[in-house]
Amino acid sequence: MARPVEPMPESSPRPVPPIGVRISTDMERRSYGIRARARWTDPLTKQRVIRTEIVKDETTARAFFETLRTSSVKGMDVSMTLLEFFTSIDDRWARGLDMTSTGDNYRYGLRLRVLPALGHLPVTQITAGMIDRTIDDWEEKYGASTIKNTIAPLVRVLDEAVRDGLITINPAKHRAKRSLHRNAFRIQPAEDAAPRAHAIPDLQKLNQLASACGAVHQSYSDFVMLAALLAARSSEISGLQVGDVDFTKNLVIIRRQVFPGRGGLITKPTKSRKERRVPILDPLRPVLKRLCAFKQPETPLLVGPRGGFLTTATVRDATSWDQVVADLGLPNLTRHGLRHTGATWLADAGVPLHVLQEILGHASIETTRGYLHPDDRHLASAAEQANAFLAREARPKASGRARQGTGRRL
Repeated sequence: MARPVEPMPESSPRPVPPIGVRISTDMERRSYGIRARARWTDPLTKQRVIRTEIVKDETTARAFFETLRTSSVKGMDVSMTLLEFFTSIDDRWARGLDMTSTGDNYRYGLRLRVLPALGHLPVTQITAGMIDRTIDDWEEKYGASTIKNTIAPLVRVLDEAVRDGLITINPAKHRAKRSLHRNAFRIQPAEDAAPRAHAIPDLQKLNQLASACGAVHQSYSDFVMLAALLAARSSEISGLQVGDVDFTKNLVIIRRQVFPGRGGLITKPTKSRKERRVPILDPLRPVLKRLCAFKQPETPLLVGPRGGFLTTATVRDATSWDQVVADLGLPNLTRHGLRHTGATWLADAGVPLHVLQEILGHASIETTRGYLHPDDRHLASAAEQANAFLAREARPKASGRARQGTGRRL
């Protein structure tokens, strides 16, 4: 289950001059500073509105008055903090997001990290440097995925500030593309960056992992085998039903995914919003036969020890996943690495790229191409051609006099 997020405290709204109103101002010296007072008449209620600030000197007072006049031009308080702005726009920042998955992760990033770190700052004073230093702090505590889900909603909120005319450029733009982690300038081999680098090397090692997880409960072993041999996401394994298995056509049809969300478990279509047909591989057949036996088509194919849906988090916690994979010599293997495993094996078996794309449900074939084994033969061919060229250039050339010697007249 997704953990509840404590709401951020909301500050009481300060009166903002409506667009086009005339603002009168005055200053009064006090023992503790200067009381700067601005007054205007609300055009709708016809009531007199007063806003007062205690400031240290006349320069600050005049800046306060200028801010209110600018607010009158823009129709909003240009001195508002990030928290105040976030509260004022409600969910406008989340337009176009799927709030049952991506939207939830973004909301957590805002509530748990962005607003506690930057919420007290006026939006107009937030700079790219401030955001970079904040990201540096996050890198000490969180992984790359968490930081991505924190920066992305900040970009969206500040995009709204740009649209509202509060700021002219978004200082968080492109911060998500900056190198994460302080050792990011260390060059990473291309093979290590490919998804196939996170795959299990062979079937024997997969069986060992399944057995280790099965020592806790059989359902965890089945989860490992299904995720790897169907090249499926954890949420898609949870969404499988008995009727999705078609032994006559030797296929498993992946139609839906189930995962934790606000208010409980969420059931929705696959990430691509299309059904995927995945062939049943021989090592998986006995597992599917056992899971389908004597069950109705609409019954969930796999449930946990207590009859509930399995999620990547429950598998991790129940099996002591990190320790298990470390003991097997796979310290960087995640539950999603099981999907990478199946995809890598299918690619290495010679499954055509367009078929592999269909099995995995990738929108772009370039994503699927990452599972292909690196092929350097074209580089060897290029080297042969270059060496032949250089060899020809290195041969000594006959002198012009020698070439003319045979045709010389006496």
